[in-house]
Amino acid sequence: MNWSDLKNLDLKDIVSAPAPVRVVLIALLCIGIVALGWYLVWSDGFSQIETAKQEEATLRESFTRKKVQAFHYDTYKRRLVEIEQSLASLLRQLPNRSEMDALLTDINQVGVTKGLEFELFRPGAETPAEFYATLPVNIRVLGSYADIGGFVNDLAQLPRIVTLHDISLMPTKDGGPLTMEARVQTYRYLDENEMAAQRQKQKDGKK
Repeated sequence: MNWSDLKNLDLKDIVSAPAPVRVVLIALLCIGIVALGWYLVWSDGFSQIETAKQEEATLRESFTRKKVQAFHYDTYKRRLVEIEQSLASLLRQLPNRSEMDALLTDINQVGVTKGLEFELFRPGAETPAEFYATLPVNIRVLGSYADIGGFVNDLAQLPRIVTLHDISLMPTKDGGPLTMEARVQTYRYLDENEMAAQRQKQKDGKK
């Protein structure tokens, strides 16, 4: 087959064309069909396959993650129960508003029992947080080192949460009892209305 065969080819009478010409024409026709099929059908199909593969990878990852979570579900559930029990125990150590006066009396009574002399016992202003309020009490007491140590120890043994801050221990000028100044910090649990007001205040502060 040469160029003249293709140049003199009558498309209306391909059957009578030389065999090599017919082979070339059939090959070109096949290539055209494949190219047209790729453009119209297969290119979209391959794109869909690639998308499906990506979705499959995402689903497999999600399945693996959820499988791990399901495997540890009992452990998570047990830990949640432990956390809830621990939180409930801590909340029981926070008095409500009506119990605060009794707690302040207990703090004072602990000092008196240890033989301390109170020169100052001044509750300050409450500072509310998310579900509790902090009440500072400034104190100044006179007593021996052992009595003051016993007072601090007994405060830690109270069923309510009481902490000591800004402790200052000084001898008196005449060589008598020691003077301790400190801030006793107590905490109380906010009631539902107070917590709602605190949440609203936080929301307003974010605006």
